[in-house]
Amino acid sequence: MNALTAVKQPDEALTHTITGFRIAPSVQSPRLLELTFSADVTQQFLREVEQWPIQALEYKSFLRFRVAKILDDLCGNQLQPLLLNTILSRSEGALLIDAEGVDNVAQADEMVKIATAVAHLIGRSNYDAMSGQYYARFTVKNVDNSDSYLRQPHRVLELHNDGTFVDEVTDYVLMMKIDEQNMQGGNSLLLHLDDWESLEKFFSHPLARRPLRWTAPPSKNVAQDVFHPVFDVDQQGRPVMRYIDQFVQPKDFEEGVWLSELSDALESSKHIISIPVPVGKFLLINNMFWLHGRDRFTPHPDLRRELMRQRGYISYATSHYQTHQ
Repeated sequence: MNALTAVKQPDEALTHTITGFRIAPSVQSPRLLELTFSADVTQQFLREVEQWPIQALEYKSFLRFRVAKILDDLCGNQLQPLLLNTILSRSEGALLIDAEGVDNVAQADEMVKIATAVAHLIGRSNYDAMSGQYYARFTVKNVDNSDSYLRQPHRVLELHNDGTFVDEVTDYVLMMKIDEQNMQGGNSLLLHLDDWESLEKFFSHPLARRPLRWTAPPSKNVAQDVFHPVFDVDQQGRPVMRYIDQFVQPKDFEEGVWLSELSDALESSKHIISIPVPVGKFLLINNMFWLHGRDRFTPHPDLRRELMRQRGYISYATSHYQTHQ
């Protein structure tokens, strides 16, 4: 795996302060922006949404948009357009988001509220069959016997897109770190489709548009197979992708060999970036042209990581944002 790692902090000269938050390009990649909510906005937001427990957000989906509006109002209504412009921008499409003062597992509910507000400023999170809610929380431990690589810590979770085995559109993925104990390694891995050296080779292949069968293991709670190609195009005719190596079921020799070669080409890319995500922070990426994965962990008997995931579709009321894609 040719993952790149950076250790310095974002250049303060490139940091822009807007009402309630700061924004700067990441040192790992200019395609990835780092957005940080100020401590004042974070605390004010949590005070204003304290009246609604997580269960209320689970039961009443419109409340997810209510808390989103509260956060946007605290940011001078500048947050929603920035999020939409960034996530729809083909040259960017990814953010690492932090809320100052929220960095402990005891604040897990607060983390879910903040992530919910951000996600519902750009669209809506889909039903997650694995958890039975609009989000999923799950743990990774040192020993695991699950039926997918998601919870297995001592191997690389290969690059993929989410939502490959469901019928719903999955435009975005949000991945938050809720807790981490005795953990070394396990950085998030990202690859922008336009940076992949082998994109043209595989996008132009005859099998690129052939519908393939995609299935899910029992833990996903999705029984119905779906059929779709690995590649498609967006409104501007640019490549987009729906791929995961674990759940695609080639029907013959030709498909199996092609998929194996595609997997090798992704994992050997020199443009994979490695992103450390501290507790309380989360990645928000455009799922159509970013692939994501996870590096392996260093074994430890008390290793524990808890993550939260939301994924869904992007929606916006005007055509303004389409001009920035």
